[in-house]
Amino acid sequence: MVNAILIGAGQRGYEVYGECALEHPSDLKFIAVAEPDEARRNRFAQAHKIPNELCFESWEKILDQPKLADAAFICTQDRMHTEPTLMALEKGYHVLLEKPMSPVAGECIAMGKYAEKYNRIFSICHVLRYSEFFSAIKEVIDCGKLGEIINIKHAENVAFWHQAHSFVRGNWRNSNETSPMILQKCCHDMDIILWLMNRSCTKVSSFGSLEYFKPENAPAGATERCTDACPVKGTCPFNAERFYLGENTHWPVSVISEDMSLKARRKALEDGPYGRCVYHCDNNVVDHQVTALEFEGGATATLTMCAFTPDCTRFIEVMGTKGYLRAEMKKFGENARHNEIVVENFLTGEVEIIPVSDFGLMTGHEGADVLLTMGFVKQVAEHDSEGRTSAARSVQSHLMSLAAEKSRVENRQIPMAEMWAMS
Repeated sequence: MVNAILIGAGQRGYEVYGECALEHPSDLKFIAVAEPDEARRNRFAQAHKIPNELCFESWEKILDQPKLADAAFICTQDRMHTEPTLMALEKGYHVLLEKPMSPVAGECIAMGKYAEKYNRIFSICHVLRYSEFFSAIKEVIDCGKLGEIINIKHAENVAFWHQAHSFVRGNWRNSNETSPMILQKCCHDMDIILWLMNRSCTKVSSFGSLEYFKPENAPAGATERCTDACPVKGTCPFNAERFYLGENTHWPVSVISEDMSLKARRKALEDGPYGRCVYHCDNNVVDHQVTALEFEGGATATLTMCAFTPDCTRFIEVMGTKGYLRAEMKKFGENARHNEIVVENFLTGEVEIIPVSDFGLMTGHEGADVLLTMGFVKQVAEHDSEGRTSAARSVQSHLMSLAAEKSRVENRQIPMAEMWAMS
């Protein structure tokens, strides 16, 4: 049994890690919580039977206490990760930290060094490493079927509705407040590319922009809010009433209000950020970006991120000296033929199809949320510092993402040595 504290009882803290603890009570138990929002704090405390004296309003207050548990799950906002992480590691906690680690290169490096200094297990929530889909691809590469990897082409399709929810109206719309899109959304994908390549990145170049979600692209007569008498709401694919006032009350709808009644959701759209017209928000993150990466030995990879797709999917092609792999990661039930990995052998011409039809568990990130959480719990219980995802591995993929943003903004190629020097 691993006892843990939760710092940040929002969507990830409550719905992912909290639910996992309730489903695996003999493995993980939350015994204290820190959350500034009283309703969220009380909701988590009630679900996990946490007494009032172990409920705190801030991470400072919970970490001021003598060490309370084996582990700390840190689920604060992007720019609030570093201080509680450093303090928790120093205090004696093993840490599971939500991605991204930090939008500041030096802070990412510092957290990695702290984990090493204090000999703590420090896992970053790169959930895709735990998915059956990418685990199967990794097995194909590691067994040598593709030979030496020369190039990887990877694409993340964000989905038009996800972009509107999270990166135009939502918490990650403005990089000055949180982090760049390439870090917040795509550090998963940078991490996967790094994991599959199994060698260090040396150079990064990137291009992209905020092309569409801005005032000059608003249809004539579009109002500031979708709940107003907007003349184009019936023809606008980004109409907030269409997103949030239907039968679905799970994510992403669940984040707009604590109360999921239709009346409360409508009120949230009238007063809160999620009812704003997508052309009249304070967003500045890109809606498309392409990144080119060079690795030790000369291997290359590209990552394409784009908002303008119908679904949240990932495509990947891996090209080796002996074979070729292609696959599409798409949720179970939408189109079963996409949930497979195709491997072609250059010598024999043999085509092998590896089905990954249900991704194991039908939960967040195709089951990987639970697998990552329980993997961390197992590491802590067994005192195993060599898990599938760790700060030592995650720091580099974060620096790759930050190098991509630096390249995009400064319009130049970024050597990775320059990023490591920022410590």
